[in-house]
Amino acid sequence: MTRAHLVLLFSFPLIFLNSLQAQNENSSLMSPVVTDEMTQDPEQNQLWRTGQSKYSAKPKHMWEFGLHGGTSFIGGDVEASTPSGYGFGIHLRKAINYTLSWRLDATYQTSKGYDPRSFNYLGVEKTYTQNVDDSPILVGYTDTNTPDDNIHRNYKTDIVSITLEGILNIGNILFHGPSNKWNLYTAIGLGVNIPEVGVDLLNADGGLYDFKSVTEGLDLNTADGRKESIKNLKALLDGDYETPGGVASDVVSFGDEKNVIPHLSVSLGLSRKLSKRINLGLEHRILLSDNDLLDGFEMLSPSSKTPSNDIAHYTSLRLGINIGSKEKRIEPLYWVNPLDASFNDIAELKQRPKFDLTDSDGDGVIDMIDQEINTPAGCPVDTRGITLDSDGDGVVDCKDEEPYSPPGYEVNAEGIAQVPSEYLQEDEVVALINQRAEAMESNLNWFLPMIHFDLNKYYIKPEFYGALHNIAAVMRSHPEVKVVAIGFADNRSPSDYNNVLSYNRAKEAINFLVSNYNIPRERFILNFGGEDTPLVSNLKDGYDVSSEDEFKHYMNRRVEFHVATATDKEMDRPEGPEAGYNTPGSARKGSKYSGNYNSGY
Repeated sequence: MTRAHLVLLFSFPLIFLNSLQAQNENSSLMSPVVTDEMTQDPEQNQLWRTGQSKYSAKPKHMWEFGLHGGTSFIGGDVEASTPSGYGFGIHLRKAINYTLSWRLDATYQTSKGYDPRSFNYLGVEKTYTQNVDDSPILVGYTDTNTPDDNIHRNYKTDIVSITLEGILNIGNILFHGPSNKWNLYTAIGLGVNIPEVGVDLLNADGGLYDFKSVTEGLDLNTADGRKESIKNLKALLDGDYETPGGVASDVVSFGDEKNVIPHLSVSLGLSRKLSKRINLGLEHRILLSDNDLLDGFEMLSPSSKTPSNDIAHYTSLRLGINIGSKEKRIEPLYWVNPLDASFNDIAELKQRPKFDLTDSDGDGVIDMIDQEINTPAGCPVDTRGITLDSDGDGVVDCKDEEPYSPPGYEVNAEGIAQVPSEYLQEDEVVALINQRAEAMESNLNWFLPMIHFDLNKYYIKPEFYGALHNIAAVMRSHPEVKVVAIGFADNRSPSDYNNVLSYNRAKEAINFLVSNYNIPRERFILNFGGEDTPLVSNLKDGYDVSSEDEFKHYMNRRVEFHVATATDKEMDRPEGPEAGYNTPGSARKGSKYSGNYNSGY
């Protein structure tokens, strides 16, 4: 449609939108933050985030409530004026998926039209039939040349419509950005409309207007002449529109009066996101129905009937407001890039450091966690990769000719204690033996390694079988020794859950040693520490952490072993929900997966 009022209506909003400097534009275009509780299936979403499911759950998303207003006109037999009319309404929209949505729309629109040319008319008394409410209905024209019967066609049409539409939006599947700010869409729908058409033919006295004066002295072949004719016509009419425009007898409609007419709507629109709550759009819609009397007349000229039905046009500016809690829902899916989560995962995967198993000094501790990267060849080290000095005399074991020198004596360069040659008294011998036993106990504790666990699991990982074998060997060689096993968790769950999980980890480690090495259960003391004593502290407590922090969380999920002392006591199972799983592929189920139970244990 190339009409001046359409051009103006389309141009102004676009100029306005392009000049907007939205203060929160950057935040509105950021990737949405979707927690498990913000999805329709929190369990599936948690499995996806931990790599145990291929697909994420569909996010819960907001509804859109809209207000709209604009200009309307009738495309029919009588030329629409400029401007022709106006309209306004409301809508409610909900996304079905990322590209499809439905919208329920209610609109009122009114339009007027004036014909600058006159037509021969049979006479007002003979061109009416009576409606059911005794009001006259305009029905006829003739080709007779009777100037006194000439009329200028005009109309005023009010339409109330209700439409259910399906909308296809284009533009939110993006490959180079997290979110779209413009949304081009098309819509098609079905609905019903109730038109009310009036024609102004009679003056205040009930007689036909004297239409001859409207075009007197004017050249209707020129635009100025037709413009002046319409101006004269408007001045002549009283604006009552007292004559109903009529309803064709064969129109497809509902009801005996044929005033509820089904229609097909087709729309094209462009909307602009202003924030995650508000968007502004421009849309043009047409209503197609079996009705050629929306402008009151069904003839293009006295001798020809229009080849098609009249079409109601409505161009509107639409304000959309997203309704719903930001803490529980994201914005409607037609503003969200469905590829965003996949691209985020790919980017994070590229940033992760490679798990390097290089052990430059060959001490059995990989370089990533080795605190002494250049240990001399053949020297035993502790779990941190530091060369052992079992007796603490300053000479490392690999160079110490007496690795367990009696304490309290000077040692030479070879690490041999310089014990006086004279005989010792009995009490000195007893004291020396006790000191040696205490040193041995502390040294045993120094040798005992720790083991680590996967996220929310307490099964023993195969890579730690060797460490547990070493603990069993120490206990077999020292049958008088009891060992304390202390379980720990990272800080990303409630403390009662973490306490039970760390208890299960210590219990599983003890069961492994008892069942595989026939060590009596009485030689173990089970303790748990939950999240209270991390090896690495000050870590984020959420799931969205860097790969480096995730590795540190892994270090905190552990069981430590040390030689028991007289003060160590067995701890009972703590109060709290059952926590963790003891098989590699298992995952939490049911209510424990929802609520505040997030990933990372």
